[in-house]
Amino acid sequence: MNRLGSATSPYLLQHASNPVDWWQWSAEAFEEARRRDVPVIISVGYAACHWCHVMAHESFEDAAIAKQMNEGFVSIKVDREERPDVDAVYMTATQAMTGQGGWPMTVFATPDGDPFFCGTYFPRERFGKLLESVGTAWREQRDDVLKQGSAVVEAVGGAQMIGGPTAPISAGLLAAAAAGLEKEQDRERGGFGGAPKFPPHMNLLFLLRHHERTGSAEALEIVRHAAEQMARGGIYDQLAGGFARYAVDDTWTVPHFEKMLYDNALLLRVYTQLWRLTGDLFARRIADETAAFLLRDLGTASGGLASALDADAEGVEGLTYAWTPASLTEALGAEDGAWAADLFRVTVAGTFEHGSSVLVLARDIDEAAPEIVDRWRDVRSRLLAARAQRPQPARDDKVVASWNGLAITALAEHGALTGSAESRDAAIALAEVLADRHLIDGRLRRVSRDGVAGEPAGVLEDYGCVAEGFLAVFQVTAAPRWLSLARELLDVALARFASGDGGFYDTADDAEKLLTRPADPTDNATPSGLSALCAALVSYAALSGSTSHREAADAALATAGPLIGGHPRFAGYAAAVAEAALTGPYEIAIVTSGPVNGDPLVEAAWKQAPGGTVIVAGEPDQEGVALLADRPLIGGESAAYVCRGFVCDRPVTTAADLTTRLGQASGDR
Repeated sequence: MNRLGSATSPYLLQHASNPVDWWQWSAEAFEEARRRDVPVIISVGYAACHWCHVMAHESFEDAAIAKQMNEGFVSIKVDREERPDVDAVYMTATQAMTGQGGWPMTVFATPDGDPFFCGTYFPRERFGKLLESVGTAWREQRDDVLKQGSAVVEAVGGAQMIGGPTAPISAGLLAAAAAGLEKEQDRERGGFGGAPKFPPHMNLLFLLRHHERTGSAEALEIVRHAAEQMARGGIYDQLAGGFARYAVDDTWTVPHFEKMLYDNALLLRVYTQLWRLTGDLFARRIADETAAFLLRDLGTASGGLASALDADAEGVEGLTYAWTPASLTEALGAEDGAWAADLFRVTVAGTFEHGSSVLVLARDIDEAAPEIVDRWRDVRSRLLAARAQRPQPARDDKVVASWNGLAITALAEHGALTGSAESRDAAIALAEVLADRHLIDGRLRRVSRDGVAGEPAGVLEDYGCVAEGFLAVFQVTAAPRWLSLARELLDVALARFASGDGGFYDTADDAEKLLTRPADPTDNATPSGLSALCAALVSYAALSGSTSHREAADAALATAGPLIGGHPRFAGYAAAVAEAALTGPYEIAIVTSGPVNGDPLVEAAWKQAPGGTVIVAGEPDQEGVALLADRPLIGGESAAYVCRGFVCDRPVTTAADLTTRLGQASGDR
């Protein structure tokens, strides 16, 4: 075992038996490079990454390559999910040097950490030659290497998006964002752009809220079309539920098979909200199955949700998931095998490798005749049982704070809207894990594993996503603890991450100093730290009446305004938050005369209120719940108060009247 044997990261542990003398990211590693006067190799990846596995098998497990690395370099292995700050800094350098990025990321740096040559995946032969060339350049052309490093560091520092132009949120800005997305959509296959094709969950959340505020039928249709195409495609697991990271084609057919927590949490919100707005049974099924996938396949024994399922099984990508007509017949018999091949579009030619196919849903099933639905369920069950006998993908079981925060919000919404006690209770349990394990001395830790918090400090997205999750749990429980904990996190973020111009850095002012202090406002695979924080600030202000938190949200959203208006594909979450802020958001206080669960007013509020609305239900003047203060019962019965900025309309006492009131409010916007 090398130095990675003591790591908590599953990704680092995958490399613990390499012949490479790996170091974990540490000051000691760079000091060792200075002592030996050798350059540093910084290798960044994550446990579910297919090409990371390929490079590991080809190069890092090879004795000759390891000998080159050990003799000429100090090699540092970094889990990008544990250290997103390190990843962000060196990814900026990689993109500046090569025009592209990805993982595994391979960076050659000076003992001071200045990158001078960057790339991603290198095949074994090329990597061996690169090691030789870099070693020679370090020994014989040191001045040129150092100059290159200085130039890259300058470029990295100049890439930070702090102190730029601002644009206050307005209806016109959000209309421009929606128009931009409409222009860029794939009208035939759904989504945006070509291969590889990623699920645009945050853009879809924005468009759903834009539809609610403006009545735009086009915005809703973009969401409906993309959601249907994705969930009918191979990117969605047609047997067990859950979405893969992306499709390698533009038809959503063949996925890159890794399944990430953050994608599924965000997509759960999309399908839940789409069902709320349309009543589409297909959307409801996908939401229910995605929630079940999160809890069944990503739940850990120590609490919290695991980060990901691997793309590979026994070193083969997609081994668990691909089928042939023959394998369907073997599992189901000839008649059902042929029926399944037609339903799931499994052909002799195949859609994947070696004549195999990834299952897609080629027929409408959710509103089919009962006997067809029963047969489909039976076939799915038997295929899933057969698949369980195959090699299964490994699981990265570290618990990432921000991603679990996203899941808490999604599960709380799903529970409140569908009545699923399992989702609601899971959201509360996850919040307890983060509060008890990740929140230490008032500061968040980024990861935990096996019930033990790791060392990496929380970054801005952790504070934003976890605070938003706590606020979601507050809304389904009315327990003041969650409002207070969210306030603590937001106040740390405001004090430690603010840039002074309304924006925010991604790392705290007392965090480890890197080449530059990262500050990326773009929404990519996950919400940016800035977007996530804005979401929590807007909700907290609406729940508590705090004007200072709302002012901070408005100022931060203004820094993202040019991105929202000009590049909406990379500002989906910020735009969704901006829609809520422009709407108000609405605050609905429901004082109840009996149990909250099952109260018609509570159910109507969740189903009829626009996205981003905050909802709290409980007894009048419940301690620690500002929205319920001075809101009496009406005639001894439950009453709902629809408010904006803590200014409320006259209360209503029936679900029908609440629905009418919310409809009138929508027309007033």
